[in-house]
Amino acid sequence: MSANEDVDVRVRRRLRELRNRLGLTLEDVASRAGIDVSTLSRLESGKRRLALDHLPRLAAALSVSTDELLGAPEATDPRVRAPSHTRHFVTYWPLTRHGGAGGLQAFKIRISARRRTPPEQLPTHEGQEWLYVLSGRLQLILGDQHFVIDPGEAVEFSTWTPHWFGAVDSAVEAIILFGPHGERVHLRP
Repeated sequence: MSANEDVDVRVRRRLRELRNRLGLTLEDVASRAGIDVSTLSRLESGKRRLALDHLPRLAAALSVSTDELLGAPEATDPRVRAPSHTRHFVTYWPLTRHGGAGGLQAFKIRISARRRTPPEQLPTHEGQEWLYVLSGRLQLILGDQHFVIDPGEAVEFSTWTPHWFGAVDSAVEAIILFGPHGERVHLRP
């Protein structure tokens, strides 16, 4: 079934449902909408295709909005309800659903004050990372370079560069974005 056929079927169903709920006859609705009774009957039965100019007139005749007549699906709950994950003293709270726009994944993170010593070998992996520090001071190692990132500062780097981040002296809170495939290294069990 094509998208147009799906809309047509949905409107026919809603038209009949609303008309019956309001206790209106075909004649009542046709008269209010300024269309012929036989046209309305054929629309409801699927023997005639719905024209766009019918929608506002039929909606008005049934005292509903065009969206209500179309039976537009209700908006889904926009809240992201995924559990947090903790790995190597970093807790990740998802801010996007898996597979976000362009493959980007956003997380609020909290880096424990206990995460101060980098591993002997810094990890590398496919992807890109962006980090914005909300509170605390972040220690960032990129290859042979060491940085201290203060609240209100942002960094961006290729995750092909050996890297690691931790706390300087107290817990750090930040927003982090992972480009395609970057989140796998941090979140895999």
